[in-house]
Amino acid sequence: MKSSLTSRDKIRLRIRKKIRGTAERPRLSVFRSNKGIYCQLIDDKSGQTLASSSIKEATASGSKIEIAKAVGVDIAEKAKSLNVEKVVFDRAGYLYHGRVKALADGAREGGLQF
Repeated sequence: MKSSLTSRDKIRLRIRKKIRGTAERPRLSVFRSNKGIYCQLIDDKSGQTLASSSIKEATASGSKIEIAKAVGVDIAEKAKSLNVEKVVFDRAGYLYHGRVKALADGAREGGLQF
């Protein structure tokens, strides 16, 4: 009998059981759609989203990879305003390649440490 979960959901659950975000070191969660990319800083202990960024807030144009990098820089700036320097990266079952990698590189350029 086949499971109702897709392969990405299985990977996402496997990652999430190992990763937990705190107020001092929140989880940087990534969601990728066909048209955009979104990320959130999440404190799992209190269940709150501390900051978020998306293609709507990042000021960049060009390819999807360039926009993803701008979203990473934007979330890093928001994290610095919250006095957050270290995060736990949650790729949510996506391969660490392309737009997900560009967002992570942009966040590192902005000053976040994974």
